[in-house]
Amino acid sequence: MKVSVLGCGRWGSFIAWYQATVLKNSVISWGPEGDYSYEILKNTGKNDYVTLDKSITLTCDLQYAVENADVIIISISSQGLRGFMKKITEYDVSDKPFVLCMKGIEESTGKRLSQVLKESGISSEKIAVWVGPGHIQAFTQGIPNCMVIDSENENLKRYLADNFKSNLIRFYYGNDLIGSEIGAAAKNVLGIAAGVLDGSGYVSLKGPLMSRGANEVGRLIQAMGGKFNSAYGLAHLGDYETTLFSEYSHNRKYGEMMAHGAKFDKLAEGVMTAKAMKKLGDEYNVDLPITNAVYEVCFNSRVFGNGDGAKNCMRIILKLFERSTKSEF
Repeated sequence: MKVSVLGCGRWGSFIAWYQATVLKNSVISWGPEGDYSYEILKNTGKNDYVTLDKSITLTCDLQYAVENADVIIISISSQGLRGFMKKITEYDVSDKPFVLCMKGIEESTGKRLSQVLKESGISSEKIAVWVGPGHIQAFTQGIPNCMVIDSENENLKRYLADNFKSNLIRFYYGNDLIGSEIGAAAKNVLGIAAGVLDGSGYVSLKGPLMSRGANEVGRLIQAMGGKFNSAYGLAHLGDYETTLFSEYSHNRKYGEMMAHGAKFDKLAEGVMTAKAMKKLGDEYNVDLPITNAVYEVCFNSRVFGNGDGAKNCMRIILKLFERSTKSEF
């Protein structure tokens, strides 16, 4: 199989490594010329996470990358997807399946990423998502994990999951594209909340956060036409549990440093996803108390450069305890 991985940042470089080193596929790794992630791979053949197999073709030629692939995998910042697709669709990609290895919701519209692809002219029959738990640092040490491939196209879903599986990643067939996408994106929002609890010394609250967070996300998924129980699957709760305790999670680290009044300088997709989920909660009339608390912490509070960061963060989080008593389910 010929696979092109578009995006050579942290996750994109791992996917290229996995496809070439573990699966022995023919791999093209694309990155924009001048981009730091691309240039470091071009000049050294490695980054902080992986050393690229010599069989991988590294290029900044987008046309070459998309036209010479049987499968196109995209791994970039979710908020940049719509603009990126305008460049891709300048070429004939009508027969190419796309796999989104990204976890986010478009902040400006509240659209799922598969919807962004459809609105960019890609048939739903050619779109799949690859989501679920796992950190690169663990994978490259040979520590396995389980993940999900989902698509509206049953044959594409099964083809990808069957051909991408290995002793390092066990894939499951997803059966709820809405739930898989919303659950995967929401996991990053709750990861920020977990980091705030870590940074504030409220670690014992992470258990209730997992339980109530999944319930909240399940209600949103259901309101959007998906399955409530998808929130308890690998795409959300399984991934969130990995994030919850991981030293490698950018979103958890973002929340932890925010509680310390400091900024985390790497990409934390949960920040803009909190904004997008708040929009969806309003649109679908779903109460999202934890999401709204994370949104307020990220956008409406003064925590950075402030020695009282933890106090300010927890003041917002602990407002949840003032809500009226409700049935658990």
